[in-house]
Amino acid sequence: MLKLNFRNTDSTVIGEENGLNLEEEFNYYSEKISDIIKSINIRRGQDGEGLKWMNLGYNEETVWYVKEFASLVEGRFDNILVLGIGGSALGGIAVTEALLKPYWNFLTPEQRNGLPRIFFLDNIDPDSINGLLDILDLKKTLVNVITKSGDTAETMSQYMIIKNRMEKELGDNYRRNIVATTDKKMGILRQLADQEGYKIFYVPDDVGGRFSVFSSVGIVPFALLGLNIDEIINGIKDMDIELRETDIRQNIAAQSALINYLMDTKKGKCISVMMPYSSRLKYISDWYAQLWAESLGKEFNRNGERVNGGTTPIRALGATDQHSQLQLYNEGPNNKLITFIRVCEFGTELEIPNIFEYTGIGYLGGKTINDLINAEADSTRVTLADNKRPTMTFTIDKIDEYNIAQLLYMFEVQTAIAGELYNIDAYNQPGVEQARNYTYALMGRAGFEGSAESLKEKIVSV
Repeated sequence: MLKLNFRNTDSTVIGEENGLNLEEEFNYYSEKISDIIKSINIRRGQDGEGLKWMNLGYNEETVWYVKEFASLVEGRFDNILVLGIGGSALGGIAVTEALLKPYWNFLTPEQRNGLPRIFFLDNIDPDSINGLLDILDLKKTLVNVITKSGDTAETMSQYMIIKNRMEKELGDNYRRNIVATTDKKMGILRQLADQEGYKIFYVPDDVGGRFSVFSSVGIVPFALLGLNIDEIINGIKDMDIELRETDIRQNIAAQSALINYLMDTKKGKCISVMMPYSSRLKYISDWYAQLWAESLGKEFNRNGERVNGGTTPIRALGATDQHSQLQLYNEGPNNKLITFIRVCEFGTELEIPNIFEYTGIGYLGGKTINDLINAEADSTRVTLADNKRPTMTFTIDKIDEYNIAQLLYMFEVQTAIAGELYNIDAYNQPGVEQARNYTYALMGRAGFEGSAESLKEKIVSV
């Protein structure tokens, strides 16, 4: 199972000024944490609580439909193109980058066992979109359009461009190359998918985008790429059982949530650095950044009090960012809590040849790159502790479907518990909606005409 080492957040290691008396804090918060865990597990089945993502590991019907669709289209497509932004893409990117062979899209069809390449259009940069469309054969591409609301401007503009091109290239058959993942009852994409006759998968009610990686949003592309959906589900279920434990000393999501919360509110650690020591886990940090920032960064708490709360997530990669950010972490402002992800068993082993025995680099010969990256992780952790900088380390046995599902689900539960500690609504995003509405006004959407002129004046003056 996933393991957590939080020793380097304790005051016995990094001192009273920057560390916590964890024994004392765990005792003090024991009852509150127990109540929070009981509460979220009761509310996970209730409408309007935003917690139904906790049930996605038990949605056997959806898994069956997804696996059936994947088997029906097997061998038909060379490419999968996902159109989505934010939670509609980040989870998919994180999981596929972790679980597919490195440089997947550069492998030959034989090396991919006949499985398709995967591309994500998660931004609206015109050069990126045109560049990708210049190299993709749309006749051999399955396009998965993902937007729960059904009217996300970025995703739907991409869809309009690609649908137009596909219709020209494929005629009426283009409909076979488009799959929609959206709300079951409402939204423009839902209506269009019905009219066009697309295959449709649904995002369940009360599952926000940043918590949707184990819904159809994620498992449709995962299944199309041949990932083991059953092992993903098993990982979620087993971790869910572990995280129902109400004793904080037995629940790693509760431990990490409380430590994050106390480091912020008591020790001024307002920056959360996520630093995996594996290139395959690089995009876990991107996914985590949205999950943490969008869930906890709120102006008001549930009592209506202005708190302007939340800690700022920073993405880093070991050992790469030891050479770009570690200087700041060690000697700059001591306002960060750094979380490492460490891998015990990599998928391959790479030995360093013993070819410069009598030089200053001879010590590396006969060791492995595996040894080196984990030595880097351990030495960085110790160095930061020497400088009184708090760190936590999650360790996974290996990078596979089961372990990655456990890791992501644990972070989701950690975020839910942290939201309760901060007493905020972790499932809304009012700060995103304001910018979205401004965009609608500038682009001429009906109903937003009144604010368009004043908004243009603000843009000139800002």
